Amino acid sequence: MNEFLDTIRRVVRGIMGEVAIGLNTLTGGRITPNSITITSLVMHIPIALLIALQSYASAAMLLVIFGLFDTLDGELARLQRKSSSSGMLLDATTDRMKEVLLYTGAANAIVAVGRPYMTIWAVLACGGSLLVSYVKAKGETAVAAKIPATEINKLFQDGLMRFEVRMFILVLGLLSGRVILAVMFIAITAWATAFGRLIRIMNRLESRA
Repeated sequence: MNEFLDTIRRVVRGIMGEVAIGLNTLTGGRITPNSITITSLVMHIPIALLIALQSYASAAMLLVIFGLFDTLDGELARLQRKSSSSGMLLDATTDRMKEVLLYTGAANAIVAVGRPYMTIWAVLACGGSLLVSYVKAKGETAVAAKIPATEINKLFQDGLMRFEVRMFILVLGLLSGRVILAVMFIAITAWATAFGRLIRIMNRLESRA
């Protein structure tokens, strides 16, 4: 599964790399990677509102478009030679902000359809999604001094519920009108992914102790 996801990621990066080249040429390099990152974050506010208002098709379309910005900013940074630790921090942090916005919108939609007791799944999905990223971040910190830097990022990308996969499942839920089912699936699998990563990281640390 991870190999399949890596293949999809490489294809998307290739496409967005061409988009980055065209955008950079068209604007003369005036658009920065950070501006793409911030634009993506801001546009997730109306997406969350659309989800809350149950305008799922429109929300899904915008989520796909501005979800691709997560790849575009990285490709633009590499093209402009502006890759930096601060840019990586901004990108990772805004991704978590987007998820909080989206699951808040989902929770409002669940209440609006008269099933407030099901909002617990939106909370669990949000918490599980944040945990997946938290375990990755803490794991990187814990092993940074023990594992070569080139291996660190690869070590913590495993598991099914990566950010882009979570967004894909949410898009499917929006398009099919099965938002509650999508949120439930994300909640369960995100928690499983977080625990799986935690166990693998702990085993790696213990083996190098």
